[in-house]
Amino acid sequence: MTEPRIIVHGGAWTIPADRRKAHVDGCRAAVDAVWGELQRGMPALEAVRLAVNVLEADPTYDAGRGAVLNADGQIELDAAIMDGATLNFGAVAAVRGFLHPVDIARKVMDTEFCFLVGEGAERFAREAGIEAIDPTELVVEREVRLFNELRARAGFSTHDAFRPQAGAAETGDAACRCPEPPMPKGTVGAVALDAAGNVAAATSTGGTPMKRPGRVGDSPLCGAGTYADNETGGASATGFGEGIIRVLLTRSACDFLRGEVNGAPSAPDDAAREAIELLHRRVSGHAGLIMLDRHGRYGVHCNTEHIAHACALPGGGIHADVHVRR
Repeated sequence: MTEPRIIVHGGAWTIPADRRKAHVDGCRAAVDAVWGELQRGMPALEAVRLAVNVLEADPTYDAGRGAVLNADGQIELDAAIMDGATLNFGAVAAVRGFLHPVDIARKVMDTEFCFLVGEGAERFAREAGIEAIDPTELVVEREVRLFNELRARAGFSTHDAFRPQAGAAETGDAACRCPEPPMPKGTVGAVALDAAGNVAAATSTGGTPMKRPGRVGDSPLCGAGTYADNETGGASATGFGEGIIRVLLTRSACDFLRGEVNGAPSAPDDAAREAIELLHRRVSGHAGLIMLDRHGRYGVHCNTEHIAHACALPGGGIHADVHVRR
């Protein structure tokens, strides 16, 4: 028997001081909702789905309720879930009118397909018995204000939220300047290890503010924003998706777990750091990453200002905090 573990994140980038408590409390609640069940034998795949459900329902984050608005003023959601035992993967993208896109992704795993998008994914969800809601129920006033403010900016690009601070050295530790008002990137994710030794990961997001309709980022792409493999571990990413996709960040991070340091398996913290360094070196990307290896060790790293996260501690208890760029 393996001692279960779970770690979740609530997005990277600059999290304003007045919103950090909400980010930390939400992550803690997601771990607390499933930690006891994991200890009682819940499969890792179910644990990450339910943990992400908690975060999707929390308007603090850019996932489900509270997601950002695209350039048309609409919410389009992406999500993925992966089973490290079988490498089975389910994903959806650009879905509207569903609170829990990760639930649709989980249903996709039970079909012959891996990835459904847009109207086809929505039709599949209804056929699978997943309840649709009025899309306006996902919208929060915070994101309406941000949409109106950004729409009024001449020449605004979603990349503006990811540019290093003016004058900062272009390194992995370069500070990131977010447009005012601050724009936390609240993609959510979870990685779990169950008592049977199986690893699973899931990620859910609304994407980037003012994104082009139909844009799909890293979160629902296998090996980019989400990955799990019992031979190594699992990872979930958050950040600038176009860069994460180019280096297959979560798969790269899990591959770094295959190495050894002084005869011992590479630590997830080191693997996460190597993956983020790869991202910045190759594509000048910025992101945050949570990891869990097959031995039950956690890893957290970012080259953004912050990443909100929480994890279950060995022997009981939950650690929840905003990880600050090192």
